[in-house]
Amino acid sequence: MRFVSFERDGKATLGVREGAQVRILGDETLESLLARGVHLNDYAQERTSGEKIAAQGLKFLPPLRRPPKIICVGLNFADHTSESNYAQPDYPTLFFRVHTSLIAHEEPMIRPRVTDSEGLDFEGEIAVVLGKGGRHITKESALAHVAGYALFNDGSVREYQFKTPQWTVGKNFDGTGAFGPDLVTADELPAGAKGLLLETRLNGEVVQSANTDSMVFDVATLISVISEAITLEAGDVIVSGTPSGIGWARNPKVFMRAGDVCEVSVEKIGTLRNVIADETAG
Repeated sequence: MRFVSFERDGKATLGVREGAQVRILGDETLESLLARGVHLNDYAQERTSGEKIAAQGLKFLPPLRRPPKIICVGLNFADHTSESNYAQPDYPTLFFRVHTSLIAHEEPMIRPRVTDSEGLDFEGEIAVVLGKGGRHITKESALAHVAGYALFNDGSVREYQFKTPQWTVGKNFDGTGAFGPDLVTADELPAGAKGLLLETRLNGEVVQSANTDSMVFDVATLISVISEAITLEAGDVIVSGTPSGIGWARNPKVFMRAGDVCEVSVEKIGTLRNVIADETAG
């Protein structure tokens, strides 16, 4: 199933996408449902009488607006590691995002107004949403912890990312983490979202293209390795890494400017679209 979060009459609302329509489920959030241990497909199937509205024109929200944790994975495609002039790590490169950086499908991605913020870059990725957590999760059981998958554009302010050896600031400017539009339940996709074409387009031009089979650390490995150190929780989001083609690595460099349109697409999941806008004073 495909769950969408959107705003209706000034209130956050949850629904299931059914073709060109969305069947309304109510105002309980995905965060709340997952925290309660609710099986999402069962929940939707029990609520078959919900009103149906057109999907077109909805004001989408991120599938989860306040996940317990957003854990991002760097250098998870070897070609991206190479273009970034790093040696390929033999352990996942992890950093965190904060929920205040999240934006929804069709919401502007914000190019910050700090004086040297020329380098707002794109990174198309798949986000893994956990349906249950745990510690010391085995690789063999890890995929049973996945509720579903969504799209992510890990918008990166490169000058700030590389001000220090830690990438946190450049990865957490407000309005730079595009997330959505659908949470596609795991049963709709190949196990671990393997074998899917991931593409990023800037103003219609393909700038990133790779198969998810090329991930250095697959989804099951990421869940297992992270849980060796960190207790994972239902509703946690793992942003699983980007392939080569980023603007920073190009010659000349290619960055996103106000008015640009950036789209991230993965087959069987959909397309995440955002227009770039300059941050206003205030």
